[in-house]
Amino acid sequence: MSCNGCRVLRKGCGENCVLRSSLNWIPTPQAQGNATLFLAKFFGRSDLLSFISAVPESQRPALFQSLLYEACGRTVNPVNGAVGLLWSGNWRLCEAAVETVLAGGSLHPLPGIAAVADESADSFSAVGSGRQLRPISGVGSENCRSSDQHRFPLLTPGGSERRVSKLATGGTSFFGEESETTTFESSGGDRKKLLNLFV
Repeated sequence: MSCNGCRVLRKGCGENCVLRSSLNWIPTPQAQGNATLFLAKFFGRSDLLSFISAVPESQRPALFQSLLYEACGRTVNPVNGAVGLLWSGNWRLCEAAVETVLAGGSLHPLPGIAAVADESADSFSAVGSGRQLRPISGVGSENCRSSDQHRFPLLTPGGSERRVSKLATGGTSFFGEESETTTFESSGGDRKKLLNLFV
């Protein structure tokens, strides 16, 4: 008899089925089918079966569960996934998403989740490190070595203007404004500096 995973994927099931042992932790046959179908849609049927068959049989239920949580987390929070939900203190949303999938529901990205996680990541980046972003003086001027001019045309004197004019002939370009080159250096103060990329 076919296992619930193979049944929803409409593939043949035998004694050596990779899905059968992966689904034992899910209590109901309907939930097993829903989880398998969701993962097959998320990762692709062949990739899902490839992932599962690449691990020993004893680890397949844990892998299937891990893939399910990551797929649900990535669907609800496309930017940071399940790890981002855990990190931002929203693990309950990932668990609720898994329960929704097991019950046969559909998932959609939650609009406020990615913004909250991104704001947290930005505040973590340089706070307390005593480092600031400072412009590098002399880049794109006479300080460039002649050997660098061949490999890095934007570092040559007038290189960015040549690049802008070359791109402007084909339409709009990303280089429409001058950009300030910056570096991450240590300083004695705790004062933050804003990074101004387009001066």
